[in-house]
Formats: sequence, C-alpha cells, structure tokens
Amino acid sequence: MRYAYIPTINELHAFCACARTGSATRAASELNLTQSAVSRSLGTLEDRLGVRLFHRVKQRLVLSEAGRAFRREADGILADLGQAAMTVMAFGGHSKVLRLAVLPTFAKIWLTPRLKDFRALVPEITFDIVSRLEAVDFEADPFDAAIQRSDMLPANAELVPLMEERLVVVAAPGLTGARGGLADGELARLPLLQQTTRPNLWLDWFRDAGIDARSVLRGDRFEQFDMVIVAAISGLGIALVPEVLAEGEIAAGRLVRASERRLVVGEPYSLIYPARSAEIAGFAAFRDWLAGFGPAT
Repeated sequence: MRYAYIPTINELHAFCACARTGSATRAASELNLTQSAVSRSLGTLEDRLGVRLFHRVKQRLVLSEAGRAFRREADGILADLGQAAMTVMAFGGHSKVLRLAVLPTFAKIWLTPRLKDFRALVPEITFDIVSRLEAVDFEADPFDAAIQRSDMLPANAELVPLMEERLVVVAAPGLTGARGGLADGELARLPLLQQTTRPNLWLDWFRDAGIDARSVLRGDRFEQFDMVIVAAISGLGIALVPEVLAEGEIAAGRLVRASERRLVVGEPYSLIYPARSAEIAGFAAFRDWLAGFGPAT
C-alpha cells in the first residue's frame, strides 16, 4: 500500500536538483527535462507534503526552513537508492555474489590480496565486501557471511575458526635501537600506540606479564589496526597488533619485533554465517578455501 504523502522518485529528483541549482530551468537542464515538468513536480510535491519547500526570490528558488530539513533526507534517500541499484547491478546477470562483512584491517591486509587466488579456482564468484567492526545480525543485515572474531558470533549462526589472533609488539627499527627485543618493563616506558576500538589490549599484555598496567593507556590513539601499523612505521610509538596483520611489514623491514613474547587472544578470526548461506552457489567453495589456511590451534 502506497501512502498519498510519500513522494515519487521524480519529485525527489526535481526537488534535489532545484535545491542544488536554485533554479527550475537549470534543474531541468541537469535532469534532461522541460522546465514546466520540473515546476509541476515541485508543485505536486509541495501539495503532497502540505508545506512550502522553496521561497521564490527574484527568479531564484531559495529553500525554506522545511525545505532545508527535507533536503537532508531526500539527498540521503536518493543516495541509498543509487547504492542499492549498484549493488544489484554487481550481480552481473547471475546470482553468484557473496556479500561479506569483514573486520576492516583484516579485509585490507589479509583477505583482499588473497582473493585473486580464490578467483582462479572459482572465477564465476563476485564479492561485495563491506568493512564491519560490529557483530552482524543476519536477520537484519544484507550479508551472507562475516569474517570476524569468534566472540562476535550472533545467535543462530555457524562458525568456522580460521586462525588464532596472536598479538605481537612491533616498532620502527630506529625506535628500538639495535637490540630489537625489549623487556616488558622497557616497553612500558615507551610511547604505546592505542587502538580505540580495542582499548584493553595493552592492559592485557602487561597484566599477562605481571606488570602494573595502570599507566599504559597513554599515547596516540587510532581507530583501526592499519592506522596503528602506519603510526608505528612512522616512529610515533610501539604498536601491539595481530601478527597476521603485521607480518608483511616485518618481512619488508619497515617494522621489527620489539618483544620476543606473543599474546594469544582467546577469540580466533572466524568465518561466521547463517545456515541459509550454505545454499548459495559458491559459498561452500569459499568456506573450504578459507578453512584451508588452517583452523585455530
């Protein structure tokens, strides 16, 4: 059932174009319509909503207070609709699209560089990957699976452990000197880079070493692990990050291990998915390919 007060797409396009250009004539040119068609759409929209959206000031359309409020919502609606259309277009005439929610840095550093190998095995699969720090609700969110830590498992979902999260301390070579491996007491006196979405990592590290951890929450703060890694490479401080995310920079010599110790977190990186995803073409192949990198040990 369509309610009479809900605008049409044509009305929204006409309104947003007029708001951008300040002119029905310029909006008509932008939309490849006649000026009278745009004016009719505006008139119909204002009648539909029962408010004046524009003031006519010297041949110029100026948004009213109601128009300014409506523009924010209308722009968002059209943007969301455009994104939805592009998502559907990504199916490319077939149904083998896997929609994944993945932890941001894991997606960037570990998963994405390896997808070419999977594509060589199953070339007909298309991926739609979104970075996601929060747990997925598969009843409400448009995802077929997630790659996140196991503690983010929602109700009624399956889980395949992929690898342990082993935390290592890394730094730019010039920051630790020639020795590299520092004792925990020495680390505690250095600037410690903080990861804001997981603020307890340094606390866990020093508690595991039996060191008073009350003073370790100083230092620059960054939202995601890739930002922390870049900050460490630039010499801003010492970073505590998953080894799987830092191994490339360590191999390239841009980072060194600043401690010989590792801290294994109890929640492995995992493939999380609802039972219905097992019926999606290509999903089983993707699940088995991921599992081949080794379960948590």
